[in-house]
Amino acid sequence: MPSIRPLPDLLISQIAAGEVVDRPASALKELLENSVDAGSTEISAQLADGGIRQIRIADNGCGIARDELVLALARHATSKIASLEDLERVGSLGFRGEALASLAAVSHFTLSSRERGSAHAWKIESSGGSMAAEPEPAALAAGSVVEATDLYFNTPARRKFLRSAQTEYAHSEEAFKRAALSRPDIQFALSHNGRPQWLLHAAAEAERIRAVLGDEFAAASLPVDVDSAGFRLHGLAAQPAYSRSSRDAQFFFVNGRFVRDKVLAHAVREAYHDVLHHERHSAYVLFLDMDPALVDANVHPTKIEVRFRDSRSVHQFVFHALEKALSASRAGATTAHSPAPAAGAFRADGAYARQSGIGFPAAEPVPFYAAMFGQAQAAADVVAPERPPAPLPAGEEHPLGFALAQLSGVYVLSQNRHGLVVVDMHAAHERIVYEKLKLALDDEGIPTQQLLIPATMHASALEVATASENPATLARLGFELAVIAPNALAVRSVPMSLAQADAAQLARDVLAEIAEFGGSRVLAERQNEMLSTMACHAAVRANRALTQPEMNALLREMEITERSGQCNHGRPTWFQVTMGELDKMFMRGK
Repeated sequence: MPSIRPLPDLLISQIAAGEVVDRPASALKELLENSVDAGSTEISAQLADGGIRQIRIADNGCGIARDELVLALARHATSKIASLEDLERVGSLGFRGEALASLAAVSHFTLSSRERGSAHAWKIESSGGSMAAEPEPAALAAGSVVEATDLYFNTPARRKFLRSAQTEYAHSEEAFKRAALSRPDIQFALSHNGRPQWLLHAAAEAERIRAVLGDEFAAASLPVDVDSAGFRLHGLAAQPAYSRSSRDAQFFFVNGRFVRDKVLAHAVREAYHDVLHHERHSAYVLFLDMDPALVDANVHPTKIEVRFRDSRSVHQFVFHALEKALSASRAGATTAHSPAPAAGAFRADGAYARQSGIGFPAAEPVPFYAAMFGQAQAAADVVAPERPPAPLPAGEEHPLGFALAQLSGVYVLSQNRHGLVVVDMHAAHERIVYEKLKLALDDEGIPTQQLLIPATMHASALEVATASENPATLARLGFELAVIAPNALAVRSVPMSLAQADAAQLARDVLAEIAEFGGSRVLAERQNEMLSTMACHAAVRANRALTQPEMNALLREMEITERSGQCNHGRPTWFQVTMGELDKMFMRGK
């Protein structure tokens, strides 16, 4: 067995680099946090090839003294803590002293700085951990400039795990946005391959959120500002109608630090629980301010996880504060989600007045339904025929029977020979579309419908990168997307059976799935989940008034669709209430 020996310092730094700066975005995050901690009011970031070829950060902060430049690149050297007491109450973003040393170990690295009040600027250089003996004079007006080029040039095994420059830039942009959201009082700028991408002037909190997440998010959001028992929660939380298929618009900051924490995530989910479908994700930018002594930020090398001393109190505070803010949106929910008008109606002569637009196949001629059920009418709560239905025809071949009415824009009530059938129309239609998509994909791919007018959508850098890198996967799923700007996509084609869905939102959900799992996994391991997401977009929504032909066409489709007894999420799509059960309810025969 080999003897035990200490690892060389360079190897230790290279190992740490795999944890602290595993990709350009991680390096950018650490360097931006250093600039924030330095008291900067202006921070500029320049990237080349997504940060793989170059990361350069310039700030106007306090700077570093000449005699401390060499020490700044040493492992576990920091100015931010000096004792265990400092560690237990750490208020700065960076404090572990690993980032600069790790980055210098896996890149060509230069640190230039001019301490506030100093007459001269100095720089120190390092190449793959081999550092110059002494700092050299530099030309710099104020603050610090950190430049790392050729990331992982000396660790090719690590470098091969990096993605394309476009994808790495998308992750770096996300890190930049998190930093910009955390400190709206600081001006941030970002450029990529020499082109300006972001310029965010110092602004109020709400204005910075609007600038980063867009007008649509800001317009759909509610302000949150609750201060109680030593905690303060503030920011913006989107109303349930602005839900997402992914967590790409969830930003939570604890004492200015972006975190992913199970306690906080659960508190937010509980606050949205009764107003948001469980398959959708909320959107928010929230800031929790609390005593630093009550939270431990030193539980992960990247400092993205925290541990609370009293997690229950934190959970309850966040839950109640956010629930209170969201309750303001419920007063108008009835008006905002009132039943939609009927898509079609019968004329007095029994003919169908206009096209329904849902896409149900016409299983039987319209006059048959008109003769059997009479003229349909839309009501606020129940859509029912003017005359009672005729008796079921002899030799009935339809186990789900024929539609009687629609209840609350959610359920279809049908009569068969056993009694009453109650159908959840959204769940049933979702299963029908899902099964058709599965069959199409297993055959020759999902048929495509070209849009007469392409749907344009604002897109994040990650969405643009995903679209440009996965055209074959998208085509197999029935999509054609074109990059029309660095932050915009055009949806030119969608699956034929989903032509009536919101093309932009549908494409956004598909891109989120591909970005998270990769194109090959989406078509293999995640195929059913992907198609289920797509089917949900096409399914007829609740509060949608259906005519009798539409309701009956839905019943006929259910009868010929495999697994139509459950929706894509395992819930039942229909229930049978027999005449015997009804008689028992009304105590008939007693």
